[in-house]
Amino acid sequence: MKDLLEQSFWGNTYFAYLVAFGSMLLTWAAVQVIKRTIGRRIHRIVVGTESEYDDMVFRAVQRFLLPLAYIAINYQIITQLNLHPNLAKVLRAAMYVVAVYFIVRAVNHMLEALLKGIMEKRQESAERIRQLKGVMLVLKAVIWLLGLVVLLDNLGYDVATIIAGMGIGGIAIALAAQTILGDLFSYFVIFFDKPFEIGDFILVEDKLGSIEHIGIKTTRIRSLSGEQIILSNNHLTNSAVHNFKRMARRRISFTIRVSYATPAELIKEIPVMIKEIIDGVENASFDRSHMASFGEYSIHFDTVYYIESPDYLKYMDAQQQILQRIFEAFQAKGIEFAIPTQHLFLAQRNGPLNGSDNK
Repeated sequence: MKDLLEQSFWGNTYFAYLVAFGSMLLTWAAVQVIKRTIGRRIHRIVVGTESEYDDMVFRAVQRFLLPLAYIAINYQIITQLNLHPNLAKVLRAAMYVVAVYFIVRAVNHMLEALLKGIMEKRQESAERIRQLKGVMLVLKAVIWLLGLVVLLDNLGYDVATIIAGMGIGGIAIALAAQTILGDLFSYFVIFFDKPFEIGDFILVEDKLGSIEHIGIKTTRIRSLSGEQIILSNNHLTNSAVHNFKRMARRRISFTIRVSYATPAELIKEIPVMIKEIIDGVENASFDRSHMASFGEYSIHFDTVYYIESPDYLKYMDAQQQILQRIFEAFQAKGIEFAIPTQHLFLAQRNGPLNGSDNK
């Protein structure tokens, strides 16, 4: 048996292979023990704390760093054997790839959890937190690019030359895709500056509707008539956006035209009547009502009031009640609304029709 273990195969004795296999088996057992005993205890501790950052670190260690440590230990065990130079080179390159993969995944995981935790502490809406996916897509791409540069550097490539080439190529790509990059930059402006959010009711130029989706390149709006309007982010950030959801209150003004046949006593009562009507409507706050001007065929009364809500339906309900009650009050008082009329004056001329005198 001893002679068999001392025999060589591919430059190593069977005993060396046996030691390597046993070491990897012990490493696997140690990792399982760490997960089931120490890991569970640590998990109970971090779950009991108020901070979410220790949970984030624990998950990153368990999902990414612990498997990386297991692979790294096995790599060290294997490299203790006498390996062919080409095989050793391949294994070393593979180890670099695996290390960069797990480290980048861990960084992306912790960064996403960190940003999400910050947004939750600020009590951001669920739609805003879902919008974080677009930002993370760009950030993850940048981190993966940095990881690729580090990997190439460790594999022996001239990173400076590669970066210089990427810089020249990047300028060419940026010139060719400046519209896309402009929309991407505008997406970050929308995310961080928050001129509007998903669910907001906005007006952009002549386009009116609710925000349905904010993407990296475009934003989708559902119009009142039902169709979906797709606008580029760059167009939105360069346009005047009216966000009706951000209104604390809505100002409404309207004009009533009353007939000149209305008695002067009733004319004086009209502003008081309108004030009493508006004060009796829910969510409405009276501002003013005046006899504003004399028109060609009517007396004009201008009225202004506020709706203490940005909700469009509440505004329409209140406006309907106010107009109905004004109509009823005018009927009860005998006040007539002015209707455009045209008076024709016919003149009769005495004398002959043909322009000559009768004899």
